Amino acid sequence: MNPSSYASLPERFFARVQPTQVAAPGLIKFNQALASDLDLDLHGFDAPALANLFSGNVLPQGTAPIAMAYAGHQFGHFVAQLGDGRAILIGEMRDRAGVLRDIQLKGCGRTPYSRSGDGRAALGPVLREYLVSEAMHGLGIPATRSLAAVTTGEPVQRETTQPGAILTRVAASHVRVGTFEYFAARGDVAGTKILADYVIDRHYPLCAGDNNPYVALLGQVVSRQAVLIARWMNVGFIHGVMNTDNMAVSGETIDFGPCAFMDTFDPATVFSSIDERGRYAFANQPNAALWNLARFAETLLPLIDADTQRAIGAATEAIATFETLFNHAWLDGMRRKLGLSTSEPGDRQLAEDLLKAMQRNQADFSLSFRALCAAARDPHGDGPMRGHFINPRDYDEWAQRWRVRMSREEIAPKSRAESMQRANPAYIPRNHRVERVIVAAVERGDFAPFEEFSQVLATPYTERAVFADYENPPQPQERVLQTFCGT
Repeated sequence: MNPSSYASLPERFFARVQPTQVAAPGLIKFNQALASDLDLDLHGFDAPALANLFSGNVLPQGTAPIAMAYAGHQFGHFVAQLGDGRAILIGEMRDRAGVLRDIQLKGCGRTPYSRSGDGRAALGPVLREYLVSEAMHGLGIPATRSLAAVTTGEPVQRETTQPGAILTRVAASHVRVGTFEYFAARGDVAGTKILADYVIDRHYPLCAGDNNPYVALLGQVVSRQAVLIARWMNVGFIHGVMNTDNMAVSGETIDFGPCAFMDTFDPATVFSSIDERGRYAFANQPNAALWNLARFAETLLPLIDADTQRAIGAATEAIATFETLFNHAWLDGMRRKLGLSTSEPGDRQLAEDLLKAMQRNQADFSLSFRALCAAARDPHGDGPMRGHFINPRDYDEWAQRWRVRMSREEIAPKSRAESMQRANPAYIPRNHRVERVIVAAVERGDFAPFEEFSQVLATPYTERAVFADYENPPQPQERVLQTFCGT
């Protein structure tokens, strides 16, 4: 592992800090598959050695740990200084594909940005982030990854006393929109330029040769975010806290605090306990992303053009591409979910009409689309899909149009169904399942449910009879109506 390249930037970009030693680290999970992707050879390490390494008690030789400074708009209100209050970037590695990846410990003690916090993480949020971030990877959605999770042997005080834990997070980088806002808020144009050049070099090297590299950078970030949010929407994912400090400029999903996946389809769904007005409700996520990107554009204006009006014009033009890019990516994903391999003008209406019918009938989002695969395979296979509708005739009316649409494509039913199964997951990290895992670990010290759920989520598109129960939505008494931020 090498020191982070971010640590070579000027000192005002971060604080140098060491992880706080913990009393009795214990290994919960080491992600051997990810370690292999990183070409990280730890075969000589036993469980105690891995626990010491991933708790920060022992650091790899040559690391230069730092906590990154950033600001952010939180639910629309600007906070000029946030920063890594409980996370320390210990270094970076190139994976087998040649991509530079940050290695960060989350929950490893206080930093200069902790404010009144203890810098620690509780076991529950660590398990949630591990499960959901790896589930996103399994679903093929860009996201930070989880390399390891350890217990600390020390309690943390939240609403109650809980076991402490530390997550090792792997990311393309941890630069956020809020990182740019940190320098812009201070009028530090030189710092903004250094940061922008760093991001271009690390993530978007082709922008360097553009006539205006910073307009090109903005355009690339807009494009990545448009596609990312569309993919969230295609699987029913709700981030829960889309503040600008939680939007990575790399285009990865980052920070899995109060996130959740929908059960019953409803565009107004909100799970986050701190999102009291539904700012980041499921259907609001594209607009929230666009708002965040506008804040990003504002930080780049001095770099885009010395003439403010010309800079605003160029930035506005770049931002305006979001809607088209998002709509294209969303519809492309919906076509795959519906088994359509060609494009026709009525496809958007067909997709939207199904979603409206699902909402009226309180149909489960993931199960309905998975059942649609069976209907595509067999013209008489509508039974499972109809079963998700309170009024099956709503489905029947839609399905008649859908089948007419499919008839204009030359694809065998079996091939179409198999293609749809690769777009419609059988398994998602349903809230009630995540909650069961957390309760078992926190209250009984039982990590077997966590281990099994990790296996299920690693291949979410492949049904296995032994895991059939994991497809099921919650019973009324099992429903989790709120999720909570891990801080």
